[in-house]
Amino acid sequence: QVQLVESGGGSVQAGGSLRLSCVASGYLYPSYCMSWFRQAPGKEREGVAGVYTGHGSTYYADSVKGRFSISLDNAKNTLYLQMDSLKPEDTAMYYCAAGGSGSRWAVVSDFTYWGQGTQVTVSP
Repeated sequence: QVQLVESGGGSVQAGGSLRLSCVASGYLYPSYCMSWFRQAPGKEREGVAGVYTGHGSTYYADSVKGRFSISLDNAKNTLYLQMDSLKPEDTAMYYCAAGGSGSRWAVVSDFTYWGQGTQVTVSP
């Protein structure tokens, strides 16, 4: 059984930064995909960034390119999301997710394991 636990959310003013962490425990696939998703009230959950361990490729939603950075520390089994130049529209609950290497990084239904979420609030 895989467990994912996020942390690092909070409240910041526009232009500020936060770093989210997601610690994974349990057995994951030999190679896999891990992604960050977010969901704002009244909106669908959307992919923010993803990373594939097999080939190290990273992917970002257009809305966060150049501002967010995803990284994975295998030694610590921890996924990170560095968020800079935050905007009020980044306000949402952020979730990390893990799936097999064939998972499409931004497709919710492709992911088996989910964390409980961490809230990010950006004020104007």
